[in-house]
Amino acid sequence: MGAGPSDPALVPVIRSWAGCHSTGEDQQTVENHTIAVVGGTGPQGKGLALRFARAGHRVVVGSRSAGRAEDAAALIRARAGTTVDVRGLDNRTAVAAADIVLLAVPWDGHGELVTDLAPDLDGKLVISCVNPLGFDRRGPYGLAVEEGSAAEQAQRLVPDAVVVGAFHHLSAVALWEEDGLLDHEDVLVCGDERAAKDRVADLAATVTGRPGIDAGALRNARQLEPLTAVLIGINRHYKTRSGVAISGIPA
Repeated sequence: MGAGPSDPALVPVIRSWAGCHSTGEDQQTVENHTIAVVGGTGPQGKGLALRFARAGHRVVVGSRSAGRAEDAAALIRARAGTTVDVRGLDNRTAVAAADIVLLAVPWDGHGELVTDLAPDLDGKLVISCVNPLGFDRRGPYGLAVEEGSAAEQAQRLVPDAVVVGAFHHLSAVALWEEDGLLDHEDVLVCGDERAAKDRVADLAATVTGRPGIDAGALRNARQLEPLTAVLIGINRHYKTRSGVAISGIPA
C-alpha cells in the first residue's frame, strides 16, 4: 500500500501555469518541478503534495477521477496557508504534464495502474513510496513481491523510466497536520542512477530540512518497504508517530 506508517490499517493548461511560486517560511527550492502525485487523494499522497507545493513546486494531484483529484487539490490549497500551485486532474493527464511522478497508491492494483500509465511514464523520474503490506490479527507485515519490491516492479513495467524509492516511512498525519519541517526524520532514498537519487534527495529536504540519505541500489527497496510495517506496529503500541532517523552521517 502507498499509505505511510501512521495510517490505521489538461496538459496545455498546466504548461501555462505561472512560473513564480510561493515558498514556505522554512523551505527553499533550488529547482522548481512539476510533480504529479498519483494517489494524491490518499493520506500519504495528499500530505506529500502539500509539502512539495509549499516548497514552491507545481503539483498535479492525480486520480482515476478528475473530480476527486480536484477536490483533494482544493483541500491542499486551503491547508497550505499561502498561495500554492496545485491542480487536480485524471492520472494520465497529470503524469503527462509532469517531469517528476510520485506513486503513492495502494499496493492492491499497483501493477495494473503502472502498466496503464507506462506510455506516459516513459522517460520520467518516478518516485515510489508504495509499501506492499498485509494485515492480520498479529498486525501489519510485509508482503512477498515477485520482483522483490513495488519499486522494482514499477521499474520492470516501465523500463525507460528512472525509478527511485523514497518517502516510505514518513507519517501521513505529520505531513498533513504539522506546519514545520519534519526535522526529526530522514528520508531514505534508493535507486540505480546517481543523478536521479540526488534530485530526490534534494526534494526530501523540502520535507525534513536536510537532504535524503542515500540508501543504496533500487533493490534495497525490498528492505525499506516492509520496514513500514514495523513503524506501524510501534505507532500503535506507543500511540505515537515514529519515524526513521540515521545517526553518524556527516553534516
